[in-house]
Amino acid sequence: MARTDQALCLDDFEAMAQRYLPRPIFEYIRGGVETNASVNDNRRAFQEYAFVPRALVNVSAIDTSVSLFGQQYRSPLGIAPMGLSALSSYRGDLVLARAAGHAGIPMIMSGSSLIRLEEVASTAPQTWFQAYLPGDSEEIAKLVDRVARAGFGTLVITVDTPVAANRENNIRAGFSTPLRPSLRLLLDGLTHPRWVCNTFLRTCIQHGMPHFENNYATRGAPILSKNVLRDYSDRGHISWDHLRAIRKQWQGTLVIKGILSRPDAATAIEMGADGIIVSNHGGRQLDGSISPLRVLSEIVDIAGAVPVMLDSGVRRGTDVLKALALGARCVFVGRPFAYATAVGGQNGTDKAIHLITSEISRDLGLLGVTRIQDLSAGHLRRISGIPADMCSA
Repeated sequence: MARTDQALCLDDFEAMAQRYLPRPIFEYIRGGVETNASVNDNRRAFQEYAFVPRALVNVSAIDTSVSLFGQQYRSPLGIAPMGLSALSSYRGDLVLARAAGHAGIPMIMSGSSLIRLEEVASTAPQTWFQAYLPGDSEEIAKLVDRVARAGFGTLVITVDTPVAANRENNIRAGFSTPLRPSLRLLLDGLTHPRWVCNTFLRTCIQHGMPHFENNYATRGAPILSKNVLRDYSDRGHISWDHLRAIRKQWQGTLVIKGILSRPDAATAIEMGADGIIVSNHGGRQLDGSISPLRVLSEIVDIAGAVPVMLDSGVRRGTDVLKALALGARCVFVGRPFAYATAVGGQNGTDKAIHLITSEISRDLGLLGVTRIQDLSAGHLRRISGIPADMCSA
């Protein structure tokens, strides 16, 4: 494994992962869609805010805890759902879930995962589950029943994937789902023997060929196949009526992820959502979609008591504080945790969580704030004229 103890910030894990992972898998994690306009703007949006710190405040005791849905967390930071985590790192979903539980932060398991949701729920029962809805109402009901039987208390429905995104970077890198055996894929494996031995072969020997386990109530396609096609099902006809049916069926906490507009936020609240995650899928769906940070305040304004959360583009503790100051209750991070887990396993994940949670605490002190709840828009100023070279992803 890489020397993850040498990492000083979340960005450091990306270079380590690029050396460790075969190119198709690394590019699958890193890439956005088309021109990467949304990926780049997700970072630019954070850089367009500056802090207004207060001086001579007693910051000897700083409290970073936050309450969400009746659960107390140690930090306003969570791990975003990431598909195929068990392909980039050995038993990745379990590693992420255990690390989140140990650190006292929320973690959302992706529906596009390769480990059965029941196994993750039994190992880390505090984990949230994120579902991509099947195209059939009966199949949706079966999946929701399965999630409930597994013991998950929080169900996250992602609503920004009505059709497959145009991920040209995947094609250029030779990535597909399932992966197709080819000479190119073989060469990528041979040039990354640590990943082949520590992740892929170890998984196959101990657990068999990975499959998409959680898109439906039953098992899906294998991750490596020459002929099998992954069934994405037609999600184009899925509407708010399907969400209303889920709300009636699901007795736990229901969170809607992928909201970017006031009207959609209002509808989600009207149909009974317990929480909203403002997100553009990390820039991986509609290229040019607005950065979540740019619409966060207007969604918070209409949410009332419903917690509003955010993901996409978060890399530093300062990013977290900016989102919190604009009204987010919790902020989720994705790609950096995938990199850290890939190159360092449990130690890498623990290190990544420690780095950014330490930044959050330190930055609060430098800002002159002792509690997360005391952050407000008054701690920020909108600035302009950011040089382009400072706004890269």
